[in-house]
Amino acid sequence: MVAAGRRGAEARAPVVVRLRDRATATLGERFRRVRTIGGLAVQAGLAAALSWLVAHEVLHVSQPVFAPISAVSTLAASVGQRLRRTVELIIGVTVGVLIGDLLLVVIGTGWWQLALIVVLAIVVALFLVGSAAVVLQAGATAVLICTLSPSIRDLEIPRFVDALVGGGVALLVTAVLLPLNPLRVLNRAARPALDLLVTQLDATADALRERDAARARTARDELRQSAGKLKAFVEATQGAREASTLSPVYRHQRYGPIGRYARAAEPIDRAVRNSGTLIRRAVTLIEDGEPVPEPLPRAVADLAEAVRSLKRQFAAGVEPDRAREQALRAVRTAGQAYREGVGFSGAVVVAQVRTTVSDLLAASGSAQEDANDLVRRAFGDL
Repeated sequence: MVAAGRRGAEARAPVVVRLRDRATATLGERFRRVRTIGGLAVQAGLAAALSWLVAHEVLHVSQPVFAPISAVSTLAASVGQRLRRTVELIIGVTVGVLIGDLLLVVIGTGWWQLALIVVLAIVVALFLVGSAAVVLQAGATAVLICTLSPSIRDLEIPRFVDALVGGGVALLVTAVLLPLNPLRVLNRAARPALDLLVTQLDATADALRERDAARARTARDELRQSAGKLKAFVEATQGAREASTLSPVYRHQRYGPIGRYARAAEPIDRAVRNSGTLIRRAVTLIEDGEPVPEPLPRAVADLAEAVRSLKRQFAAGVEPDRAREQALRAVRTAGQAYREGVGFSGAVVVAQVRTTVSDLLAASGSAQEDANDLVRRAFGDL
């Protein structure tokens, strides 16, 4: 019985370790999320307080409930869409007020009048703009006009003023009073996507050296989780552009590091997708027992190092010369592997190294045609 208990404890140990590792990873992810979004929370609190003060103390709106709501709603928009969200708030409120007021005069109040007014407000908003935010504001404002106008006089003007004040104060806070450093935001957003790509390319290089199909499959599956990280990176580039446009503090960075980052978003997205194809073909290569010339794993490892260098140099705000050199080294090594002899899947892996390097060169600032030419020259004769 003692031996059986010991064996049971040993069997449970890996499960306990996995649960502990998962809990630690989850806790770390939550702390990173708070650290990333913490600045937004402070901005939202300041914008809500200031919008209430402006509406109540300056414009003498008796109950400026919607000004703070509009401010928080603007800040809650996707980063990079706040200026657009402010305009959408104002358009939606205007449509709701106009439709609500015009129809109330004609058809009066009641349940069916409420339904008709909301439908028409949403239809008009869809016809004019088609944005979900405009539709939401138009419908919500129409509801307020229909339900509160009989008991609260002159509701329309305060509602419009609240939307204008809330959106305007939110922009003021994000651009002037409490602007977030756009380069820091970009670094935080880019790091998870680039780290994931580096890790899985390194794992694939090791899998090719050791002919470990299971490890290559794990790398393939892990890289499939990159979609959300890439989306966050693209949104961050939009936000950085908006911040550098609106904020006097960071306007000088618009055409420097921030512009470089923003232009890199699309090529990096392509690089991740092409790396996914590379890793899938590496799995097939190992499973089919194709030859793995010694330079092939080195080429994939060099590709990982190129991504690592690109991340570091972007974060430092310097020209990514080392990343370009490392990327072209990956192409030269892939050319050696091709000339030593590869199978069908091996040839696809080599081709994807070339394609991914072309994407990385474009991300580093090279024109696409120049990047393709550099890759052809570095690869050498077929």
